[in-house]
Amino acid sequence: MPAYATNMRLKFPIVALTLEIITIILFAVYTAYDDGKGHEHGHDTHSNDTEHAAAPMELYPMFQDVHVMIFIGFGFLMTFLKRYGFSSVGVNLLLAAFGLQWGLFMQGVWHMDDGVIKINIFKIINADFSTATVLISFGAVLGKTSPLQLLIMTILEISIFSINEHIVVTYFKANDVGASMIIHAFGAYFGLAVARILYRPGLRNGHENEGSVYHSDMFAMIGTVFLWMFWPSFNSAIADPGFTQLTAVINTYLSLAACVLSAYAISSLVEHRGKLDMVHIQNATLAGGVAVGTCADMNIGPFGAMLIGLVAGIISTLGFKYLSPILASNLGIQDTCGVHNLHGMPGILGGLAGIVAVALGKKEGKAEMQAAALGSSLGFALLGGVVTGFILRLPIWGQPPDQNCFDDSIYWEVPEEEEENEESLAHADHSKNKAEV
Repeated sequence: MPAYATNMRLKFPIVALTLEIITIILFAVYTAYDDGKGHEHGHDTHSNDTEHAAAPMELYPMFQDVHVMIFIGFGFLMTFLKRYGFSSVGVNLLLAAFGLQWGLFMQGVWHMDDGVIKINIFKIINADFSTATVLISFGAVLGKTSPLQLLIMTILEISIFSINEHIVVTYFKANDVGASMIIHAFGAYFGLAVARILYRPGLRNGHENEGSVYHSDMFAMIGTVFLWMFWPSFNSAIADPGFTQLTAVINTYLSLAACVLSAYAISSLVEHRGKLDMVHIQNATLAGGVAVGTCADMNIGPFGAMLIGLVAGIISTLGFKYLSPILASNLGIQDTCGVHNLHGMPGILGGLAGIVAVALGKKEGKAEMQAAALGSSLGFALLGGVVTGFILRLPIWGQPPDQNCFDDSIYWEVPEEEEENEESLAHADHSKNKAEV
């Protein structure tokens, strides 16, 4: 029996159940329902949940919007690989389900009320946010890692994320309501650092399964549309209630709309005979939501939000076309989903836009603290990603061999019909090659 099969059969169930049991024990000791009495001082991520205490279910619709993004949006966005759809959606569900529990605990540790983490809608939104960092990083190593490796990455990344978030919010007092810096830039560069440490020379020239087919690209567009529609909720969920929250919704709405036009235009401009590339449309059209995140709740004007979206669509599309191949060939960063182009560069753009907006007085704060928050997020991401990458390289986690990358059948029961179709196609290709010779 191959080593990776043994890993799945024995180690994965044991580790998964052990992690869940440990988490249940921690929740039994340290958590309780938030009944609205004795709220803690301070805040989780740029806003105080006491503001929502009077109406405990007020944020539930926005929570569900964010939840849809985490489970449907991110999951289906990664189904573009022709033989990795089960893993894209299925492992996304696994990591998100564990990550939201771990995030709820790790973020809550910083804001206990008499030694107890009080759970409310605001906190579970923030827990979903922490999970988003892992799912972004997952995109960078998609198809090249085992579920066990990814569970370990989830523990480490959310733990490191919660430290950086606490520093950014508590000490720098930075504004980042839509988390361009602390989620998108952090998740992207953490994932890229892990991908660099897990570099596979054998995949330098690509892999036969590292590509899409017509129906897999259609499934990925489901993820794109869900993310695009619900992104205003993501950027406004933890904003101050009232006009500030409305501002965040409007800015995100307009930034996304402008981003679509620039992404389509640049894709047509750089592709063969002016055609559109589905990879650009699936991803770069979302960059406006990432880039406007930091200053979503600031009075940057509708035109300012649209300008940010326009620029984000341009840099994201150009990144997919020109920068990803350079990162892979020159730096050994094999970024499967192009998270650098969707989350990394637009996240930095969002951080820079926040620095400028604060400097121009669009919201109270210090531009130097905004810059420090961006630097902290990138520093924690890169250092944390490198350390995590070395831990994931340990053979005990059962990393799949090169020949089994981007293939569901190594970890999933795949319907026989699919396997037979793949085998017959492979046989036909082989026969055709022999005939040509």
